[in-house]
Formats: sequence, C-alpha cells, structure tokens
Amino acid sequence: MTRRGWVLFAGLALIWGIPYLLIRVAVRELPPAVLVFGRTALGAALLFPAVLRRGHLPALRDRWRPIVAFAAVEVAIPWLLLSDAERKLSSSAAGLLVACVPLAGALLARLSGTRERPIGWQGLAGLVLGLCGVAALVGLDVSVRDGWALAEMALVVLGYAAGPIIVARSLSGLPTLEVVAASLGLTALAYAPAVPLSLPAHAPSAAALGSVVVLGVVCTAAAFVVFFQLIAEVGPLRATVVTYLNPAVAMAAGVALLGEPLTTGMVLGFGLILLGSWLATRAPRVSRAGEGRSA
Repeated sequence: MTRRGWVLFAGLALIWGIPYLLIRVAVRELPPAVLVFGRTALGAALLFPAVLRRGHLPALRDRWRPIVAFAAVEVAIPWLLLSDAERKLSSSAAGLLVACVPLAGALLARLSGTRERPIGWQGLAGLVLGLCGVAALVGLDVSVRDGWALAEMALVVLGYAAGPIIVARSLSGLPTLEVVAASLGLTALAYAPAVPLSLPAHAPSAAALGSVVVLGVVCTAAAFVVFFQLIAEVGPLRATVVTYLNPAVAMAAGVALLGEPLTTGMVLGFGLILLGSWLATRAPRVSRAGEGRSA
C-alpha cells in the first residue's frame, strides 16, 4: 500500500474508532432513529454548501440508483441497526462483530465478481489473523443474550461490506464530496418523518447532544470523505480492513483517557490486529513474468 494509503488508513481507523462510545452515550437518551437523523442531517448540512459552490450535483443524476443503494446499505440501514443493537450489546461485542466486515467483503467481492487486485493467501491469512486479534483484544466478550441484536449486527456487517463494492463498481467516477453529501441528505430525509414521533420526553443532556455533534461532524462528514479516498487508493476490500483497528482505537482511548486497565489480551490482540491489517493490505509481490501485478 502507498504512503498516502497508509495515512488515509490510519486517519480513518482513528476517526471510526470512537463512534461505539459516542453511540452508546447517545442512545441512552435518544432513540436510534433520532440519532441517525441528527448525525446525517448535520453531516449533510456541513457538506452541501461546498457541494453547491462546486456545481457538480448534476453529474449524479444518471447514477441515482447506485447512490440510493449505497446510502441504504452503508448509512441508513446499518446506522439504525447498530444504534439499536448497542442498547443490548457491549461495546466489545459490537466491535468484534463489526470486525467481520473484511471477511464478509471478501466473500461478497467473490460472489459479485468485483475486479480488484487479488488478495491472495497472504491477504486471507491477514484477515483471519486480524479477526483473531480482535477476539483476543476484547477478551472474547461476546456475552450476547439477545438474538435480535445478533441479527441486527449481521445485517450491519453485510451492509458495511457491500458499500465499498458499490462505490468501486458504480460510483468511482463521480466526485466524492457530492456522493457523500447526497447519501447523507437522502438518509436524513428518509428519517425526518420519524423524528417528531420519536423525540424523548425530556431534553437530552449535554453529553448526548455532544455525542451527536461529534458523530455528525467528525465520524460522518469528515470520515466519509476520507473513506472514499481510501477506496480509490487501495480498493474496496482492503479499505474494509480498517474495521480491525476500530476496537483497538476505542480501547486505547479508554486506557489513555479513562484510566482503564491494560491487560495482556489487549496487548496481544492489538499486535495481532496490526500484523493482520498489514498482511491483508500489503500488495502481492510482482513475479518475474509480470503475473500478480497490482493495478
């Protein structure tokens, strides 16, 4: 992977390592539909002024179907399900389940015939190793008692895996900012009718509102711009490997900022995640005959 790819990868891992905590704080006081609306409406509001100045929105007209599909599988459906599931699951369990996205992406890419640099046995070994690292990192904290929450997380994983494939196959030639803004705007419009029916009886706390603001500004508007650039740089499958680092970032923040204990499992798991991510994103070697060359 190129230097720029690594910078984008590290930045996105950091940005998307904090939503689990923020979502957990917000859903204590806000219904999932209100949280998704607030997050996407804020993100869209931040991006649309720049989009309108650029004047590239008409370029999206002919590909509105894949844009709607991307908004549905990457934003509208997973964010609602994840927010609802985090009211029942531990953050560790949610992080472990979301870390299955690269493996689901590899399966979907094969089934859909997506053309991408072959990941090879080295890459597959990295994917498995990274998943083992997440398991060690969270100490196998998968005490899940709610079957519906498990089903919700399975759909989240499939949606997150399908989103990059849609981008690579149908949206790669479009301006990134416009696609992100349109996806967020469509999601916000879809959830707007549910907001008046779902508002809490009492005004939410500053912590809950602050979580929504950070989710909308940093983890949504800024993150998706970086995400599209990462997909363009390394491909859809390798881009999903960033989900391996998200639980590590979340736990590292807990140790550094909240004084949480640093366990042997956390140290071992973080090392396995880093090694697995490196193997899964490393370009295959070029043979003398030119076979296996990366695009």
